[in-house]
Amino acid sequence: MGQRTGGAPLNDVAHELTALLAGAPDVAARGLVGCLLTDGEVTVRLTETEAYAGLGEDPGSHAHRGRTSRNDVMFGPAGFAYVYFTYGMHWCLNIVTGPVGAAAAVLVRAGEVVAGAPLARSRRTASRHDVDLARGPARLARALGVDRSVNGTCLLDGSGPLTLQPPTGPVDLTLVRSGPRVGVTGGHDTPWRFWVDGDRTVSTYRRHVPRRRGGAEGMPDTH
Repeated sequence: MGQRTGGAPLNDVAHELTALLAGAPDVAARGLVGCLLTDGEVTVRLTETEAYAGLGEDPGSHAHRGRTSRNDVMFGPAGFAYVYFTYGMHWCLNIVTGPVGAAAAVLVRAGEVVAGAPLARSRRTASRHDVDLARGPARLARALGVDRSVNGTCLLDGSGPLTLQPPTGPVDLTLVRSGPRVGVTGGHDTPWRFWVDGDRTVSTYRRHVPRRRGGAEGMPDTH
């Protein structure tokens, strides 16, 4: 099962984010656009997110069919990291939302590296341009140094390797678009992907194409 850690007192900023994450996953996903994720040195400003509802509600979610050792963290409190491995090579980072037991989460799909670019480049040697460093969920996770050890850690109280913070300035909500999710095996057309229109760090939209074998069911296995 997931290793949930945390428990340090929350400051006012963390309380604000907790209130956002406690709500519906699509509301949380929209609200996370512009927020910052930091691993200590590298900071990514989120430009694209994707929401997933929980148990029995969302055929695109890892929790659709119930609790497993893989998705256990999704059933815990909001503000914790749910990390999964895909295609035998990529980690993807999600932020748990909703009340305990809801098993909802937001996949952080893409972002702009706004601090620590040299370290992010060393982790993402395949990227030829900085706009590609975190352009896609697997790339974003690698830029932030995410692996299995991040799973079940708190993003809000400073106890884990990653810290979630609100935007440093106002987000122009007129530029935030919504549309179909990327690469999921169910609930393809649910308009729960949110992105900053015209931002070059946003990933390319790809509708799911069934594979003959392999691949994980639910939640996108794209990068």
